[in-house]
Amino acid sequence: MTRFRSTILALCLSLTALPALAVQPNEVLKDPAMEARARHISEGLRCLVCQNQSIDDSDAPLAKDLRVLVRERLKEGDSNGQVIDYVVARYGEFVLLRPVFGWHTLLLWLSPLLAVGFGAFGIWRLSRRRPPKADDLSHAEKAEVEALLKRP
Repeated sequence: MTRFRSTILALCLSLTALPALAVQPNEVLKDPAMEARARHISEGLRCLVCQNQSIDDSDAPLAKDLRVLVRERLKEGDSNGQVIDYVVARYGEFVLLRPVFGWHTLLLWLSPLLAVGFGAFGIWRLSRRRPPKADDLSHAEKAEVEALLKRP
């Protein structure tokens, strides 16, 4: 029983660390409003090393550099859009966690719809198939069916 309690306690303690962010205390801006803007921008920027995490969640050195860059641009007076445009100009659109909707990303945005459409079309085609009727069988096939049905 004691081992079970200690396991549950360890599990609960490990879950408390999940929402922790990688932002270091020395990176945090003194102005809370500007820090909130930096966090909002950082949520949408991809860590180029981890590729599936935002720069706020990543401990990679490049993510730290990007967090510092975002905060420096905000201190210089850039708007949120200007900061994002600056980072995209420097690192490319891959740095965005949410890709932009444009002609060059149209296939990316439409591929889920195309997959669902093709799936629905396939299901529709399968449902329209009619089962073979007894009239569609040849005389040899009918005789074979009759022989199989008469077997004990």
